[in-house]
Amino acid sequence: MIYKNMILLRSKIDKIALLVVLIIAIGTIGYMWLSEYNFVDALYMTVITVTTVGFGELQPFSPEEKIFTIFLISTSIIIFGYAVSAFSEYLVSGKLFEHFKQKSVEKQIGYLNGHTIVCGYGRNGNQAILKLGNYKRKFVVVEKNKEKIAGLDTAGILNIEGDATLDETLLRAGIEKAAFLITALPSDADNLFVVLTASQLNKECVIISRASSESSYKKLKFAGASNVIMPDKLGGDHMASLVATPDVIEFVDRLTIEGETTANLEEVAVNDLPEKYLNKTILDLDIRRKTGCTVIGFKNPDKNYIINPEADIVLVADSQLIILGRPEQIIKLRKVF
Repeated sequence: MIYKNMILLRSKIDKIALLVVLIIAIGTIGYMWLSEYNFVDALYMTVITVTTVGFGELQPFSPEEKIFTIFLISTSIIIFGYAVSAFSEYLVSGKLFEHFKQKSVEKQIGYLNGHTIVCGYGRNGNQAILKLGNYKRKFVVVEKNKEKIAGLDTAGILNIEGDATLDETLLRAGIEKAAFLITALPSDADNLFVVLTASQLNKECVIISRASSESSYKKLKFAGASNVIMPDKLGGDHMASLVATPDVIEFVDRLTIEGETTANLEEVAVNDLPEKYLNKTILDLDIRRKTGCTVIGFKNPDKNYIINPEADIVLVADSQLIILGRPEQIIKLRKVF
């Protein structure tokens, strides 16, 4: 809606500017023809006439020149009246404020690179941005509900008002430079449209989608989603696991990844380690002695996971380490490596 208002405002401004230029051009040409003024004198006469400043004419007017001047004054009054009316309408309705607010938001988004776009500010979307905020990740929320947009503005959260299924909305959110996109819309069909659109606009973007039904899972994956999450299924599995293996689940729940200062798990890219460790083994890292942390997982370049990897596994490029430790040990890990 704001985007349409911006287009409408820009259209009116362009129309007013065109009319002003047109009346000045008509006046200048008219005085050059009727009064045989040079260009500067004709322009001067036009400006003092349309602005009604009250200066006198350069020479006495003939009847034809007086009629032309009356026409010029009448037309300019109508044009400037229209301009004041249009400006007042946008000022009173708040659309002008929305226009400048949106320009400011788009300017901030223009500086982002490698950020995350969160589509939908419902329950799942809210949880997603809380987690991203804990990790100090840059993100933009796309939402079309005005009440939710007002809440985001109050909280100082960068947002775009619009339909996330449309190309123009994702482009305004910076999809071309985004590294991740989370679509948590209530409708699986809408999520499918978002996935299709985002994957076309940015093929390198990692897309994570919410799904409500099993039938949507394969469709979303086929459309380009890197991961598909089914909150209802996860919740049911979790509750059943609390019956079958309560101690295991409670222990896993304690392996928090809440934020930068409270994490027990850390993902480390081998490419981000000092170059001397490339093509070395996990044993060569000596993480346990240096930080107290333990390597509990390894992801190779083929995206295969190895749980509790052996110490002689080679740290090849584009692989990942999953590391477990207490929060203070994770902080030390970040400092050392």
